[in-house]
Amino acid sequence: MMSQLINHTPAKILEKIINENEEFVKIFFANSSIEKFKSELKRYLYKRLDSISLAYYRGKISGQEVIDKISWQNHATIRLLDYIDYDGLSLKDNNLRGAEIISEPITILYKAIVKRESVSSDFLLDMLYLLRQLNGKLRQKIPSKEQIIKWMNRHHSGLEPEIVELRARNRDRIITKIIQKIDRGEIRKYNYTFSRGMSFKEKYETVQRWWNTEKFHIRFAFRDYRLLNEMLDYSLDEKTIKLLDSAKRRGIPLFVNPHYASLLLINPPEKYRYSDMAIRSYIFPSQELIDEFGHIVAWEKEDIIEPNRPNSAGWILPEGNVIHRRYPEVAIFIPKTRGRSCGGLCVSCQRMYGFQNGEFDFNLSALDGRREWSLSLPKYLEYFEKDSQLRDILITGGDALMNSDKQLEEILTNVYLMAKKKYEANKNRREKYALMSRIRLGSRLLVFIPQRITDNLIKILKDFKDKASKIGFNQFVIQTHFESAMEITPETKNGVEKILSSGWIVTNQNVFTPAVSIRGHISHLRKSLNDIGILPYYTFSVKGFKENSANFTNNARTVQEMREEKILGKYSDEVDRKLAELPKESHNLIKRLRDIRDEIGVPFLSSDRNVMNLPAVGKSMTFRTVGITSDGRRVLEFNHDFQRRHSPIIKRLGKIYIIESKSIKRYLKQIEEYGEDINQYSSIWGYSMFETEKQSLLYRYAPFTFEVTDKITNFGE
Repeated sequence: MMSQLINHTPAKILEKIINENEEFVKIFFANSSIEKFKSELKRYLYKRLDSISLAYYRGKISGQEVIDKISWQNHATIRLLDYIDYDGLSLKDNNLRGAEIISEPITILYKAIVKRESVSSDFLLDMLYLLRQLNGKLRQKIPSKEQIIKWMNRHHSGLEPEIVELRARNRDRIITKIIQKIDRGEIRKYNYTFSRGMSFKEKYETVQRWWNTEKFHIRFAFRDYRLLNEMLDYSLDEKTIKLLDSAKRRGIPLFVNPHYASLLLINPPEKYRYSDMAIRSYIFPSQELIDEFGHIVAWEKEDIIEPNRPNSAGWILPEGNVIHRRYPEVAIFIPKTRGRSCGGLCVSCQRMYGFQNGEFDFNLSALDGRREWSLSLPKYLEYFEKDSQLRDILITGGDALMNSDKQLEEILTNVYLMAKKKYEANKNRREKYALMSRIRLGSRLLVFIPQRITDNLIKILKDFKDKASKIGFNQFVIQTHFESAMEITPETKNGVEKILSSGWIVTNQNVFTPAVSIRGHISHLRKSLNDIGILPYYTFSVKGFKENSANFTNNARTVQEMREEKILGKYSDEVDRKLAELPKESHNLIKRLRDIRDEIGVPFLSSDRNVMNLPAVGKSMTFRTVGITSDGRRVLEFNHDFQRRHSPIIKRLGKIYIIESKSIKRYLKQIEEYGEDINQYSSIWGYSMFETEKQSLLYRYAPFTFEVTDKITNFGE
């Protein structure tokens, strides 16, 4: 059983490698040097390859269809051949603050077997299962539909009546404690006071009214872990308290609003024991984050901007750190307003680098839009207006909906005016520029503070859609971020329905943390999102280096989830065309999603793509495992996703190497602590290569009625 083997000593694991692979091990002892051994081993492995496997290994053919034709055993053969070819690969490892490491799995294994040199059990376990895959002992097991549904049914939703009741008790406790603290003068908030002589009942009803407003949850957010622990009925364990104390002394902010705090279950029934783990792992920092804070480097190199100089993707950007860009068609817009804050801090946030440098924080009054911002806003948006290829603006932060209604309306008004100028200018251009056709607002407030989705916000969104539709915009998206169906509440469901009524759609980006990666969790989330009208868009591998290692899930598990669970929600090209029509009638989207699922007999629709943001240019899940460090961390060689347009710089970038931040053994030990039977994950060791999934038509740009110029502006190498 893997659960027993994973605790074996390196010596016992090495003994199993030798005993299970007699023919293979003979090659080790038959050669007097490592180089001769590699040559002989390569000849031995070549004999095992069929023509398709050999062509794929040599790079003559590619594609997921090709990978699917390669036998499970030859997946192992190709990985071993890559290990030989890349043995001695030297790389900079930012998990070790830039230290140089050498990936030499074949050399390490040779020395371990022949010379009995010591090596970690993490490394040896990975090699043991690689050889078990090669000899046929480790098999790929595709689960049945019934098994996948059984895994899904282990998970819970925040809409279940019993969960709603447990959280109502949490809310009552938090409200009561807030009343007590206001009465004792321990909490003083402008405009949040009680009249003299009010009874407890009257005070309670007053705070209940406050609870239904977004401003209350921002003003009363818990910034000190001791206050948060009190609100959670002193339920945090000693280890978590120590971590929070260390994080505070290190300068890592804490910002947990009352609504989100109420989602954490306090002494729940046994069946809900691990159900809020995904939420907890997003609030509470790891020791690795604490140790690395102050040393974090930007994962995506193109996020390092120097005014009027090309970033690493080749794009020239204005000063101010307001516009970020990787691709020709889309750029990120981060206003200098309250939108640079969030409704909470996710400890694996891609912007932790910015929090470390003071570019993002929770000092909301300091982030209020000043007059100078209003004056500079049109100037920044000229970048989109005068660019030949940009057609998609992603307004994010931080969080786009942290902007006040006034700030958001100002931003959207200026976006409209910019797009209209571009639309009018195009009428007189011989070489047509791409017109603005997609707008996205990146926000997690449907999770953090669903009370933000007010009637006035919906009016702002609807008004923008009505007028922007006349000048080329045809895709209007709130791009949100749910980690778990436990984050879906009645308030969230109501907020989504309101957004859909405005003509906008809601899509979800999920980050594949260990707590999220357990069997059936993501499939259950996809179904739960579909049920309330949200369309899964991306499932992301965790970005970052050692600071995010506690929340990193190995890419082998990502592929395993795609091949063994997500597959249940796959659909035909015909269904894909139906999905692409859904935004045209967003008010009817929930019913149409249900009808489509019923029609094809699936519980959810796998409309998301699993990708990793490469620390270079763009997103991809096209990789091969070409190495492994002595402590068992796999080395992946990524290629770009050539299904979409890239910066011209892509031609000279070449392959991207990523050293994972933890071993598969460490990942399995981690989810075992969540109560998982890791024997159900045994095939994880065999997933070592994949190619990026096809993008749904739903998320592709609608074609223009004219040909866009080939001229590329704002670019320089």
